[in-house]
Amino acid sequence: MSLSTLEELLPPNTRVLRVLPNLPCVVQEGAIVMARGRHVGSSETKLLQHLLEACGRCEEVPEAYVDIHTGLSGSGVAFVCAFSEALAEGAVKMGMPSSLAHRIAAQTLLGTAKMLLHEGQHPAQLRSDVCTPGGTTIYGLHALEQGGLRAATMSAVEAATCRAKELSRK
Repeated sequence: MSLSTLEELLPPNTRVLRVLPNLPCVVQEGAIVMARGRHVGSSETKLLQHLLEACGRCEEVPEAYVDIHTGLSGSGVAFVCAFSEALAEGAVKMGMPSSLAHRIAAQTLLGTAKMLLHEGQHPAQLRSDVCTPGGTTIYGLHALEQGGLRAATMSAVEAATCRAKELSRK
């Protein structure tokens, strides 16, 4: 439901913030966005942002980004899990025990995410830093590109965002 709809339904001058967390908030590593209504001041927004940061990273965004956040980060949790599962299954296929492969895949995702956040690097730079000419990583990346990973991921975010927009109009 949009901020303007909420503001129309509630008593006049009600302070309305639209907040969208994602599942990793349960381990204090969530990605949260919030958009403020017409009657919300910056001090109230900062207070809520400070409180929500106990659950992870919280960003104030224009309302138009809330549905995109759903596609990127709300649904993105499932997309990342699918990738983690596929990464581990590749190792299982090559002979690694499943439980070990899944732990290492999850740790690889965690470590990579921390590097991206703490170093402030663009993912393309970090990816390039890992590649050596003629090495294992560039061969693996080539296989991912042949399989359409990038296009499939972009399409998944687009589809989830479009559905979020449909649902928020109801």
